[in-house]
Amino acid sequence: MKSEPEVYSIDDLHRDGTAGWDSIRNYKARNYLRDEMQVGDQVLFYHSNAKPPGVAGVAEVVKAGHPDPVQFDRNSDYFDPKATVEKPVWYQVTVRFVERLATFVPLDALKAEPALSGMMVTRRGARLSVQPVSPEHFARVLRMGRGT
Repeated sequence: MKSEPEVYSIDDLHRDGTAGWDSIRNYKARNYLRDEMQVGDQVLFYHSNAKPPGVAGVAEVVKAGHPDPVQFDRNSDYFDPKATVEKPVWYQVTVRFVERLATFVPLDALKAEPALSGMMVTRRGARLSVQPVSPEHFARVLRMGRGT
């Protein structure tokens, strides 16, 4: 899951403990949130649009896909007039802080690691804020970030 650190960082999640992963407005990412992510799933917390971008920590899904409340808030930049409580359009998951990696894993290091060659975030144009990660890729990134 990607977030710009000046908007919401791994340190913010650590401070808050849990957070709804809200305001996602891409249908493919929405579908991952709504249909794929389950309680207990581990998440790589990726700082995007940063210098450098990369994996900063780990979170865990504590509440599976549920309607994103900001879609109903007329004062929100993410308000959607087509969404209703009966027929929500946008979904979120709730995540909890697990750990800040001992070593930040920058995108360049992810791209340079042969074992991660198929990882979506290493591909050009992979801009989704929520992307699936295989168990093998997840484990390799964790080893890189933990220095093991």
